[in-house]
Amino acid sequence: MHHKLTLLAASVCWLIITALMLTAYSPDRPIRYSTTSYLPKKALRTGADQTEQYVPYLKGKRVAIMANPTSIIGKKHLVDSLLSRGITIVKVFGPEHGFRGKASAGVAVNDERDSTTGIPIVSLYGKKNKPTRQDLADVDVLIYDLQDVGCRFYTNINALVRLMDACQESNLELLILDRPNPNGYLIDGPILDMRFKSGIGQFPIPVAHGLTVGEFAQMANGEGWLANQAKCRLKIISVANYTHDTPYTLPVAPSPNLNTQQSILLYPSTCLFEGTYLNHGRGTYFPFTVVGSPELKGIYSFSYTPTGIKGMAETPLFADQVCYGLDLRTYDVNRLRKSRQLNISWLIELYNAHPHKEKFFDNKLSKEMGTIERLIGTDTFRKQVMDGVSEKAIRASWEPGLTAYRTMRKKYLLYR
Repeated sequence: MHHKLTLLAASVCWLIITALMLTAYSPDRPIRYSTTSYLPKKALRTGADQTEQYVPYLKGKRVAIMANPTSIIGKKHLVDSLLSRGITIVKVFGPEHGFRGKASAGVAVNDERDSTTGIPIVSLYGKKNKPTRQDLADVDVLIYDLQDVGCRFYTNINALVRLMDACQESNLELLILDRPNPNGYLIDGPILDMRFKSGIGQFPIPVAHGLTVGEFAQMANGEGWLANQAKCRLKIISVANYTHDTPYTLPVAPSPNLNTQQSILLYPSTCLFEGTYLNHGRGTYFPFTVVGSPELKGIYSFSYTPTGIKGMAETPLFADQVCYGLDLRTYDVNRLRKSRQLNISWLIELYNAHPHKEKFFDNKLSKEMGTIERLIGTDTFRKQVMDGVSEKAIRASWEPGLTAYRTMRKKYLLYR
């Protein structure tokens, strides 16, 4: 009897489910379910991972690549992977830190021959920063595949535009294998005042630009940022199943001093400390996640001691001195994502706490310091911090430029 009741109950449940599905069904509309939590999510695929979209296009062509350790297909380097697929790679162009990523920040890199593949490597961070016509004379297509982190002062986008210039001069197409921006949700900071154009800021964009490199390339074309406002022919392999709000953990460190996911997500905010008389973790194995100075002893309890580290920071500010300050290694970076803003309160706090305020922004004190105007992009920020202007008022001074940029940006988006 119990068995029959169980069968009857199961039959009734099945009839109810079937009736509900039929009610929702329309012949010109697919059945929609109330939840998709049990359906597998589509995996994010970088441009490089989608080999079916570009490897056939490269067959029979002489290929050059701008690459570094972040240029991977799965877990294999792009260059090695394409060679194994029969693609002819005639040369590699190396950016800051070099093709294999072994050079420290700001250190010139020489031309060489890759010990693994034998392919010649032409450095674009040494005697020259742009391929010559001669460099491209034996090239049919140039590939750009570098991981970016979404900041104006991260120099990969500068290298990208110079590559675009070289391509249009030689009538070559640039193939961009796009990658996610780990800080893609963030659009914040003042627009660069072009009076402060430098190697760490060359375009009128905010500190955090909210673009992938593919989108940035389209913006550079569309806004006339190439030499003589020329345009480069682009072929972009977009990231599949990605939006600007998609959290993305980088599989390879994008540069020696961005060696953790925490440092990458803090970088848009903590890189501003390069323009202050504070050590921001260079000379440690956790750069951009701690900030301090020997002069803050007795004010902060947290301490660390920077030392020279080959390949990362050989001569850091306050080398071999105990620094006191902020430990952001366990800071909840989701707070940044929720605020959708740079954190400038840390810099304001440390300025207010510093016992020698005349030193705080004085870049004459150390060759390891940058200039705050070049980093933040405006000459008002230094004075605002020194005058005790509120964070709210500082942010208000970034308008209307920031809103105008957000509107302009929409024309070039490949992703939501």
